Amino acid sequence: MQEASASRSMQLTVADSIRAQIISGDLESGAALSEVTLAAEHGVSRTPVREALKQLQTEGLVEIRPRVGTFVTTPSRAEIIELFQMKEVLEGAAARFLAQRGEVPELKALRVNIARSDAALAANDVAAYTDLVGEFHQLIVEGAGNSKLVQHYTTLMNQLAYTRLVSTSLSLPGRFAESENEHRHILDVIETRDAAGSERLMRHHVQASQDALLEVLSPAAPRGSER
Repeated sequence: MQEASASRSMQLTVADSIRAQIISGDLESGAALSEVTLAAEHGVSRTPVREALKQLQTEGLVEIRPRVGTFVTTPSRAEIIELFQMKEVLEGAAARFLAQRGEVPELKALRVNIARSDAALAANDVAAYTDLVGEFHQLIVEGAGNSKLVQHYTTLMNQLAYTRLVSTSLSLPGRFAESENEHRHILDVIETRDAAGSERLMRHHVQASQDALLEVLSPAAPRGSER
């Protein structure tokens, strides 16, 4: 029993480590994953690595091709759009729920986030702002006070490898300032406890982020052409 528990613990540890590397972009889309190399890096046998990769495949983060190998998933344009559509729904609902809750700890954290975002914009520090974007959205989701929403959102964001996509979308000229302004406006409306307005603004923001990302990925396509 203890041996099985230890094996499961190793599997979860390895899965957490690989997942974090994929989400951060340290492991790029399409990268080949070697069981032997991963086992050596984590100081374990190949068995927990193999099980961890199977788990990550169910999460949509890796693709296991029999007799070929295991690779970090590369989402298609259509898949990115579908994932952003779900992101829009979940974050819109989260903004609505947060606005209805009034003064909760997440609001204070969001105010700090916006102040730090202002400083990042003034310094043109895209790397710092990229981290703040993830924090802003996570705080809104956590501030919704709905554990089921958080669970679904976490799974979705893992599949998006969001940090990498944020960096890509912010490379579009003018998007950095637009994004920061949208964040500030969203928080302003949430603080007025306008639930419907908060959801509408959040959904618009996610749409704008998607449009910017798709324009960078396919420069020939005009913004908003997917809608």
